[in-house]
Amino acid sequence: MPVTGCSVVQVFEGVSDEVLLKARGAAISTAVDTAEITRNRFLTEVDIQDITTKTEELEDEEGGTSNVSAITITLGEK
Repeated sequence: MPVTGCSVVQVFEGVSDEVLLKARGAAISTAVDTAEITRNRFLTEVDIQDITTKTEELEDEEGGTSNVSAITITLGEK
């Protein structure tokens, strides 16, 4: 599900003091942008707690596999 800075703000205000942003492949830059915009414009009391990267092996339509980079960014209150 696509996430915007406003969605992250709603999660922090609603039910959680921590948010995980996860992305693979080309969407990694969107996750990084979302984290930065959220903490610099909307929630200045939020900071990046952790960043984890990995490579996931995905099966393609022909039955083969390909490697895709993935990231998890953990945002939490300072």
